[in-house]
Amino acid sequence: MEQLEKIDQLEKINRATNVLKGIAHPIRLSIMELLKDGDRLCVTDIHERINVEQAVTSQHLKILKEKNILDVEKQGKHCIYFMKNEGLKRLFDCIELCNECF
Repeated sequence: MEQLEKIDQLEKINRATNVLKGIAHPIRLSIMELLKDGDRLCVTDIHERINVEQAVTSQHLKILKEKNILDVEKQGKHCIYFMKNEGLKRLFDCIELCNECF
């Protein structure tokens, strides 16, 4: 039983590492900040709000999608991005607490 608990703990650590690697970039954090409250935005809206070229924004959205942090849904010719897991909002609460400490 102890071995199963170790495997479960390792899986949790691996998932957390995957998420943290996925958001560990200022542009990706900016994107996540926009979407943390359940907003659903297309790439054009995102790139305009964070003031980054659309191609660069698209590259970062792709990484967030590959890391299973964001999901996308097609609406006509637009791709609408949103947070896959609303629990990630708590991660931003932690980031804000860290910012207060430093």
